[in-house]
Amino acid sequence: MNAEQSQPTESIQKLSPAQVAELVLRRSKLRPTLAIVLGSGFQDVLKSCTTVLEIPYGSLPGFPPASVAGHPGKLILGYLRKTPLVILCGRAHYYEGYSLQQVTYPIRVLAQLGIRHLLLTNAAGGINSSFRPGDFMCLKDHINFMGASPLRGPAAEQNKRFVDLSEVYSRTLSRMLHQAAQEAEVRLHDGVYVAVPGPNYETPAEVAMFALLGADAVGMSTVPEAIVARQCNIKVAAVSCITNLAAGRSPRPLSHDEVLEAGRRAAPQAAALLGHFARLYAQKP
Repeated sequence: MNAEQSQPTESIQKLSPAQVAELVLRRSKLRPTLAIVLGSGFQDVLKSCTTVLEIPYGSLPGFPPASVAGHPGKLILGYLRKTPLVILCGRAHYYEGYSLQQVTYPIRVLAQLGIRHLLLTNAAGGINSSFRPGDFMCLKDHINFMGASPLRGPAAEQNKRFVDLSEVYSRTLSRMLHQAAQEAEVRLHDGVYVAVPGPNYETPAEVAMFALLGADAVGMSTVPEAIVARQCNIKVAAVSCITNLAAGRSPRPLSHDEVLEAGRRAAPQAAALLGHFARLYAQKP
């Protein structure tokens, strides 16, 4: 693996997404159109990557540090199954005290890097009774229960303020994800993801309510990133690793250690799924 490790020499001041993208582009000639955001349980895919450039988030102005276990916090340019791509290794979360604008800032940088297709990954709690830990779910839609929108605030262009979310998750990319799951022999469901602010887990009553609303899994990320990606005209797919059953669906208390352990057990399957997806992406017309 040939990696160029950057040094945190850039001044950590407020720069535009285009300016931050320029800091990355001047260090590599690679120009991918695909990016993947790695959530908990998906980091094993890095073992299959050829790294061209690695930059810690702390060296990228405006990137909030990822402080949660399972989120190393670095941007990688490289290849997965010979497919050029950008990988965001970990994310910051709303519950860490960041605004949704800060949480989604890296997505705006991806847009300036020339990314046109984005695969978001996360760990989630299963609400659907047919889901079990170790399964995966392809997001067909979402419910935003975070209480805010990442688009709130001043808009540089009025026509980009009101974003159509009729099809947040690309049917084409989702079909590709299902084909990848079939090839990787991974159990992949379709479902609706409900995003909550966290960091506390949900109550059984809340989970019962989410089930009535049509949610199949619950988590604390992804939705703000998907919304901003659509505002930036990036096509999105998203996949959840079901690491635990949501409150009231399991007799055991919930814990982040359980989520991490389930993610570790599912890591080889997650890596295989992403690897096949990257290969299929390279073959698309």
